[in-house]
Amino acid sequence: MAATEDARATGRALPARRIDRSGRVRVDYRAIAALALPLMLNSSVHAVISLTDTWFVGHISSTAMAGMASIYWLVIFYVVLFSGVGLAVQTLVAQAEGGRRHRRAGHALWVAIWGSLLTLPLFAIAGFTAAPALAAAGVEPEVRRLALEFWWPRMLGAPIGVMLWAIFGFFNGISRPAITLATMLVVALANAGLNQLLIFEFGYGMAGAAWATNLSMLLGTVLALAVFTGRSVRSRYRSDITWRFDARGLRRQLRIGLPMGLLYAADIFGMAVFQLMQVRLSQVDGAATQLVMMLTSMIYMPGVGIALAGTTLVGQAIGAGDREWARQLGNSVIGLAVCFMGCLGLVVAALGPWLLPKFLSPGDMNGAELVRLGSVLLWIAAGYQLFDGLNLGSAFSLRGAGDASVPAALAIGLSWGFFIPLAHSLSFDPGQGFVGFLPQMGLGAVGGWLALLAYVAALGTALFLRWRSQAWKAIRI
Repeated sequence: MAATEDARATGRALPARRIDRSGRVRVDYRAIAALALPLMLNSSVHAVISLTDTWFVGHISSTAMAGMASIYWLVIFYVVLFSGVGLAVQTLVAQAEGGRRHRRAGHALWVAIWGSLLTLPLFAIAGFTAAPALAAAGVEPEVRRLALEFWWPRMLGAPIGVMLWAIFGFFNGISRPAITLATMLVVALANAGLNQLLIFEFGYGMAGAAWATNLSMLLGTVLALAVFTGRSVRSRYRSDITWRFDARGLRRQLRIGLPMGLLYAADIFGMAVFQLMQVRLSQVDGAATQLVMMLTSMIYMPGVGIALAGTTLVGQAIGAGDREWARQLGNSVIGLAVCFMGCLGLVVAALGPWLLPKFLSPGDMNGAELVRLGSVLLWIAAGYQLFDGLNLGSAFSLRGAGDASVPAALAIGLSWGFFIPLAHSLSFDPGQGFVGFLPQMGLGAVGGWLALLAYVAALGTALFLRWRSQAWKAIRI
């Protein structure tokens, strides 16, 4: 479909749009690929960082791996929950960029930077929740001790991550993901070196892994801010004069960003409880689940890159005044995410028996059992990845349109009302779990992963139907 009259009247170019030889308007998949590829590579670097941390922690011991498994998703839960002001940046910047309101785009990032600094007290308070949560979950004392060694430094450094996400949202929103990618490559290299130095050379163990992440993100934040305030960006987006604290702007971004954070936090909270269930089953179930999570992140994170392209393209099309074109772009990105994640999930599952041992210490007494169980879980995860492509593509396209409240409600309902009870029922033997009133099938980690597959299929379908309803076309931000 051709651009709307509004878009023509303002002279705003529509993203990823081409006209074929017959004069028909088509989605330009090469333009989508040009935007998505750096975003995919950047997200893949995120996955490499997680895999690096897992590799180093795995070489401490399988008990340390179980400790990381028990706390990993709880860390991510709080980071996402408190990062709403940063999550809103890409949506606001993309729509401002599409409408050629460049100063507004630069100001949106400064608002998020101020907001990220204000999250420090929230993370400090959250720090006190891990110990009672792990104790209540019945995590073994040694596993719990190692988990808390990692927990406190990560909470104290979490505002740096919120700030870095916000900066990345700006560059992704203006279609300059190469800057994001270059920054993340520096972070990944620094993280690997710091892990070796702090965990083993200085002997800080699990705490060393957390501080390595914090320090590498701090380096990335400094570098990305230098680019944002540099001459080329400053002249167009006025980053030199839009830095002052803006309480009204902060409230506006929180109004948009908090539901976005709740959407991902609800999903991640379910994952955190799921992970605790697997650790509660046994060290092997918990460690195998952590390994599979890290391996499938090689699929998930590039899938996030494709979905992030949807956020930018949908937002820019809406900013340019053509919501129908935004719909077509969103449909294209959703299809790409499903195909990519579904196919790659099968590849990783087939390579599982070869990949899994690479993350274990050669003398680990649980190594053979971990590889056997992990290989089974990877095949369940292959189906999970297919539906997660539908989930991510739909959620991030809705995010580009500023549609966050309904998706957040869907995620909360399905995660807490469906996934968590189902995972409990399928994982534990009678009398083994956290509560006694649910039926319990005793399928172990396999049962838990089957519940995860069912949940992601339901959530992906619900979000896709929300996108197809086109209710987001009425949203104005």
